[in-house]
Amino acid sequence: MSKERLYLFDTTLRDGAQTNGVDFTLADKQIIAGMLDDLGIDYVEGGYPGANPLDTEFFGSKPKLNHARFTAFGMTRRAGRSVSNDPGVAGLLEAKADAICFVAKSSAYQVRVALETTKEENLASIRDSVAAAKVAGREVMLDCEHFFDGYKEDADFALACAKAAYDAGARWVVLCDTNGGTMPDEIETIVTEVTKHIPGDHVGIHAHNDTEQAVANSLAAVRAGVRQIQGTLNGLGERCGNANLCSLIPTLKLKKEFSDAFEISVTPSRLATLVKVSRTLDDMLNRVPNRHAAYVGESAFVTKTGIHASAVMKDPQTYEHILPELVGNHRKVLVSDQAGRSNVIAELDRAGIAYDKSDPKLTRLVEELKAREAQGYAYESANASFDLLARRTLGKVPHYFEVEQFDVNVEQRYNALGERVTVALAVVKVDVAGEHLISAAEGNGPVNALDVALRKDLGKYQKYIEGLTLIDYRVRILNGGTGAVTRVLIESEDENGDRWTTVGVSPNIIDASFQALMDSVIYKLVKSGAPA
Repeated sequence: MSKERLYLFDTTLRDGAQTNGVDFTLADKQIIAGMLDDLGIDYVEGGYPGANPLDTEFFGSKPKLNHARFTAFGMTRRAGRSVSNDPGVAGLLEAKADAICFVAKSSAYQVRVALETTKEENLASIRDSVAAAKVAGREVMLDCEHFFDGYKEDADFALACAKAAYDAGARWVVLCDTNGGTMPDEIETIVTEVTKHIPGDHVGIHAHNDTEQAVANSLAAVRAGVRQIQGTLNGLGERCGNANLCSLIPTLKLKKEFSDAFEISVTPSRLATLVKVSRTLDDMLNRVPNRHAAYVGESAFVTKTGIHASAVMKDPQTYEHILPELVGNHRKVLVSDQAGRSNVIAELDRAGIAYDKSDPKLTRLVEELKAREAQGYAYESANASFDLLARRTLGKVPHYFEVEQFDVNVEQRYNALGERVTVALAVVKVDVAGEHLISAAEGNGPVNALDVALRKDLGKYQKYIEGLTLIDYRVRILNGGTGAVTRVLIESEDENGDRWTTVGVSPNIIDASFQALMDSVIYKLVKSGAPA
């Protein structure tokens, strides 16, 4: 039996750009559009030409996409204007795009209150705008804004809006859960009714995530007949976001209910790049990736407790619903205060650390882990620090250098512009194979100053750490009071894009930070195979 085609529509660059704190540059948009095309997305919505200079420039020349259809978004003609006299519609028709996605109200309440016009004028606006884009030779679609709320209020009018677009030649009529409050069973019921009037292979779904059900609502709509799904990478979007394509794509591709019945344009080899795509977007936006995201999160295939870890090592299917490699992720067994030998052995295997199962040092390592976690260390979140602890316990970390002393001072002073600024100065003295080296550095804070000073001159090891950068710094106070213990987690990255996390714990935040910094540098040396 042949499979039906499902089409994927990405609106990261338009709806996703409405996320609080997200601002794309022109270069960002160009890179992301290419990344989406490479992934196999069918439609890439670039933005709203004419709404701002950035989007207007973006649509001034069409990106070179191999598969995806580049799509412009904008409103249908305004009430009381003709299509030829509406600058918004003119901007869409002039945009260098393969397709145009109009948006129009499909709720009688919204038409009355938000647009302050009549139902008849709203329907005429839809017909006129779709027809004009069709004549211009564009593939046309209509986002029926507030469709599900509008349907529950006045089903006849909501359907009339959808039908007006379809009858005027729209390739896709997209039903929008704009406020994100519709339940999956309601979606399925309403979409089933709509597909009695418009063929399902001309109907799409655009779900918002305000009840954490945008993905579920999108899948419910597919079950009921829609054949286009709109969403964003990592679920970006205004308020609580949009349907997350990083969850939808692998579900459609790997779950039998959908994979047996439908075909999408994402190949298995491109699916295996999904984690990279997800994290590349976060990197571009300077956002920390959601560790607990389905499929692509760092914790998506993590096992912590000993009994679970033992089962996973026997057969991953005991606690995994798919093979993590299918989406570009990997299995990880954590070591923590719940760790047993199975966890530790699994993590040693993952890290490529040689061991002997009969070695009593393994028992000592388990005991050391539990003792240090009782002090506040979190090795489940600090893979590199675990690696070093394990290697040290098993006697396998070279003695590269020794920090003899460090000093940090913070002062307020006037700069050359006469502005009052706070500056941190750090001095670090190290012994590298008998050579005593002293480095000093300023930073915008004591940890930054220490980081720069420590990595400023490590003698013969300097070349191994040139590409090392600190990309994230997190502090947690473990108990209250003036004697509070502080845990510091530092995430680092090297010139190859590899990332790792280290941990430090101390009543003194600078000491805790320095422990984590030291682990990061030493891990990089071990990883690079630096000679002792």
